[in-house]
Amino acid sequence: MKPVVLYLFGYFWLAVCCGSATPKLLDSHPPHEWNKLYLVHHWPVTVCKMSENPCKDPPMYWTIHGLWYINLSWFFHRPDKSEECNRTWHFNRSEIQDLLGDMKQYWPDILHPNSTQFWKHEWDKHGTCVATLESLNSQKKYFSKALELYEKLQFNSYLSKLGIKPGTYYQLSTIRDNLTNIYGVTPKIQCISPEKGEEVQTIGQIKICFTKEFNLRNCTESKANSYSAHENTFFRPEELSICTDSLIYYPSEVQLNK
Repeated sequence: MKPVVLYLFGYFWLAVCCGSATPKLLDSHPPHEWNKLYLVHHWPVTVCKMSENPCKDPPMYWTIHGLWYINLSWFFHRPDKSEECNRTWHFNRSEIQDLLGDMKQYWPDILHPNSTQFWKHEWDKHGTCVATLESLNSQKKYFSKALELYEKLQFNSYLSKLGIKPGTYYQLSTIRDNLTNIYGVTPKIQCISPEKGEEVQTIGQIKICFTKEFNLRNCTESKANSYSAHENTFFRPEELSICTDSLIYYPSEVQLNK
């Protein structure tokens, strides 16, 4: 029996039989134990759509939102007790100086002209946590690895070759199944719900999952666990959830009359 299944069995047994022991069990679970990584791509037009501030001329290609990890404590619905894993490990832009050209192109802050605060946010929230891996134990390694995975996936190129283009409506299965065929694993696709006057959901993020060894793996979370408060608050992800298995819109224009 897998460790997570055993843990769940023990959790529910204690909840029924021991009641008060349950909080101690949860508190004993390591707060930043994790088992997989997400390379998160977001669609800039949708990022602008979600923003309360004016946004124009976003990149017309999928950019990096972050290299995130899945904290096992979220599985048991226990929020982290801190926002970062290491609050003393401050972001230092000079450590990624030779990456800035690629960072500005492939990992820009869609909503602000200066991306430094966005990158700092990603490092504080996720980089300091995954730094338990030797391959990610510095700012340069963390940001370099995200760029390397982004380049390896060739996400924009594959979508173009598949004929999946902005300004079009698609069935979710069309995008999901085509990506699954390409990568051999199932991605996690997130949308925002229809706003007033709209009839369909809008695609916003696509996550590709990796093991700690950076091998592709399925993103196999249930819809109920599709969002964690820790994921990211920089672009109001509370509006995002796993797309329903129906029609979605892949927007091509930013609506400036919000």
